Amino acid sequence: MNNKQQKIISMFDEIASSYDLANRVMSCGIDISWRKKACNLAFKNLPKDSLNSLNILDVACGTGDMISHWQKNANGVKIHKIIGADPSSGMLEVAQKKFPHIHFMQCEATNLPFQNKEFDILSIAYGIRNVVERKKALEEFARVLKKDGILVILEFTKCENPGILEQFMGFYTKNILPFVGGIISKNYRAYKYLPDSIEEFLTAKKLNLELQESGFEPLYTKSFSANVCTLFVAKCLN
Repeated sequence: MNNKQQKIISMFDEIASSYDLANRVMSCGIDISWRKKACNLAFKNLPKDSLNSLNILDVACGTGDMISHWQKNANGVKIHKIIGADPSSGMLEVAQKKFPHIHFMQCEATNLPFQNKEFDILSIAYGIRNVVERKKALEEFARVLKKDGILVILEFTKCENPGILEQFMGFYTKNILPFVGGIISKNYRAYKYLPDSIEEFLTAKKLNLELQESGFEPLYTKSFSANVCTLFVAKCLN
């Protein structure tokens, strides 16, 4: 395993027990509406004949937040199975306690232990930024998704031309967020990593280009909260 990747995984192991509380406090719960929109768009863009028995894979599932939203927003859509995958044993331990009936697997996004064309939907919320070999992961996503399957990505993206509001959000993310997260988790280093990783990440435009290069057709791209977070919905063409 890549040494940088291992350090990121170990960091998430360290903050797993306080992760949910820190997220709710720092986001003020506004990410809930983004996750709901992501689920609704995914269901809307799937082929109609697949809505009776969906297989969903949530990659970098962490403590299972996105899994709960897939369940809550199904609204008549029949889900056959949901699997959560994450490389952090600490995160999976918390997730399994929260969702005892969900199957979780410890694995990396670049090496998914699933069959070709096994899933109708693959989601990754605030996780693709933490994957060192991102393009390899996108290729894996295309492999395990069915043709016309839907990829959902929620991620903090880099803003190209920040205005006043974007600059304010940048200040909050870089200065206030690590302080608050550090108090809650007692791990300042982990929450200092967040703004640093956003700064090193892609713009929404560049991520869409990588999606196209990996066999996806972008269907929907929308930025929220002064362009700090972006929702991507794409269709697998393979």
